[in-house]
Amino acid sequence: MEHQPSNFIRSIIKEDLETGKRDQVITRFPPEPNGYLHIGHAKSIVINFGLADDFNGKTNLRFDDTNPLKEDQEYVDSIKEDVQWLGYEWDELRYASDYFEEMYERAVLLIKKGKAYVDDLTPEEMREYRGTLTEPGKESPYRSRSVEENLDLFDRMRKGEFENGSKVLRAKIDMASPNLNLRDPALYRVSHATHHNTGDKWCIYPMYDYAHPLEDAIEGITHSLCTTEFEDHRPLYNWVVEECEMEHQPQQIEFGRLNITNTVMSKRKLKQLVDESYVDGWDDPRLPTVSGLRRKGYTPEAIRAFVQEAGVSKGSGVVDEAMLEHFVREDLKMKAPRTMGVLKPLKVVITNYPEGETEWLDAEINPENPEMGMRQIPFSREIYIEQEDFMENPPKKYFRLFPGNEVRLKHAYFIKCEEVIKNEEGEVVEIRCTYDPETKSGSGFTGRKVKGTLHWVDATHALPAEFRLYEPLIRDEDQKAEEAEDKTFLDYVNKNSLEVVQGFIEPNMKDVQSHDKFQFFRHGYFNVDPKHTTAEKAVFNRTVSLKSSFKL
Repeated sequence: MEHQPSNFIRSIIKEDLETGKRDQVITRFPPEPNGYLHIGHAKSIVINFGLADDFNGKTNLRFDDTNPLKEDQEYVDSIKEDVQWLGYEWDELRYASDYFEEMYERAVLLIKKGKAYVDDLTPEEMREYRGTLTEPGKESPYRSRSVEENLDLFDRMRKGEFENGSKVLRAKIDMASPNLNLRDPALYRVSHATHHNTGDKWCIYPMYDYAHPLEDAIEGITHSLCTTEFEDHRPLYNWVVEECEMEHQPQQIEFGRLNITNTVMSKRKLKQLVDESYVDGWDDPRLPTVSGLRRKGYTPEAIRAFVQEAGVSKGSGVVDEAMLEHFVREDLKMKAPRTMGVLKPLKVVITNYPEGETEWLDAEINPENPEMGMRQIPFSREIYIEQEDFMENPPKKYFRLFPGNEVRLKHAYFIKCEEVIKNEEGEVVEIRCTYDPETKSGSGFTGRKVKGTLHWVDATHALPAEFRLYEPLIRDEDQKAEEAEDKTFLDYVNKNSLEVVQGFIEPNMKDVQSHDKFQFFRHGYFNVDPKHTTAEKAVFNRTVSLKSSFKL
C-alpha cells in the first residue's frame, strides 16, 4: 500500500511517538450506517487506515449506530464491502451499540456527580433557551433537580415510561458559554425504535456528541481524526472523556473536508436523489458513492492516488473533478485492453472486397503494455463506422469520410467513399466504398497519406452492445442560482446526465465479465456494468473520456 505523504497529522503522530506521549497508533473509521459511503468518506478511510499502516498501528471499523430510525443492515454491509474494495482491512469490527450499557453507566456517574440532569423542555423550548452566538442561553427550570430525582427519572426513561421527545438527559456545563456546544447539550433522548443490532432492548439512545468520545476512549483510540465541522465540538469531546472518568484520553484532530466540482457530496441530498428515483440506486455511476464510482469503472488505486494528491490540510478547498478523472486514466492506461466499439452505427459496404470472405487482422491488446499480447480482428465486406464519422457536405478541415474522400480504417485499409444510400426520408442509411488492398496496416505502404483514421467493427461478426454515457448530475454553474431563485437543488438535476446508445463491439469481447475494463478507441475508458449486462448483451458504462486538459 502507498505511504501517506507528509502532512500536519502525520507530523503530530510522529512527534507523539518520538516523545513517548503515545507508544502505539490506533485510529478508527467510524461511519454512521445511514447511507452509502462516498468519495469524501474515502478520504477519511485513506487517512485513518493509511496513517495507522505507516506507523505499524491499528485501525478499527466502527459503526456509529446510535440512531436506529435512520440506520439499516444494508448500509452496514455496503460499508464493509467498500472499505475492503478500497484495499483496507480493519483490525477490529466494532459497533457503538456494543457499548450502550457502559454509556448508560457513565451517564449515571455524571448524574451522581451533579454533571447531568433530566430535562422536560420541548425541543422548541430547548432551542429558544439555548441563546445565540451573541446572546447567552437561559438555564432550564429543570436544571436544579436533585441527584435522586434525576437518577429516578433516567431509570424510568430506560424502562420505557416516557413518550418520544418528552424527556432528554442533558449535560450540566455552562449555558453562557461562547461555544454553543457547551450549553448543556443533550446526552440521551427517548426513542422507541427497533435497533438493527440490539433489537428492542433499548428505548433511550445516546447522542452522537456523547457516544463518540466514549467509543474512542473505550477502544483506546490514540488519534481521533475527523473533519473540521467537529472542531467546535472538541471541548465537549474532551469534557465527556474527562467527566465520565475514562482511563484513556484520545486526541481529536480535525482536517478539511473533500469537495469536488460538479459533485453532490451531501448524504442527505444523495439519499433524496435515490429515494425519489432521480438515479438508479446508490450505485448509480452518476453518484460520487464508492459503489457508484466502482460501477462506473473507477479503481481503488485511482481513488487512493487521488486522495493522496488532494492532500490533508485544515482547509476545505474544492478540487477539480478533472483531477479525479486524471488518476483513473493514469491507472487504466496500462491495465485496460484496447478495442473498438461503434456507439452509433452507420453501415459501410466495401464494394470491391470479395463477398463471403473474412480476413483476421492482428492488433496489440495494449500498445502501452506489450506484455498483454495481441488480438485478432475480423474484416470483411460490410463494416460499421460511427454516424458522426461521415458527412455528405462537410465543413473545411473535416478529415473523416465524405463523398470522394479517402480515410484509413484503424488496423486495416484505406477506403474511399463512392456512393451514399438514403431512405425515403432522405436519411443516410448506408455508405458504399472501395478499398485499396495495397494499404494494409503494417505493410509499410507509403504511396500516399490520408488525414483521417476511423475506428470500425466488422458487421458480420459484431456483437450488439449498450453504451451508457454520463455527464455531471448537477453542474456547479446551474446550482449557483439556487438560492437567488428560491429553488431546491433538485430543480437543477441535469436531464441529459445519462445517454444510452445501442451499438456494436468486436467479437473477441463475447465473454466479458462484470467490471472488466476497456479503452474503446477514440471514445474513452469503459466498464462492464454489473447490473444490466446479460448473456445476450454487454452493457458498458463510460468511466472517463480519453482527453483531459488537467495538469498536475
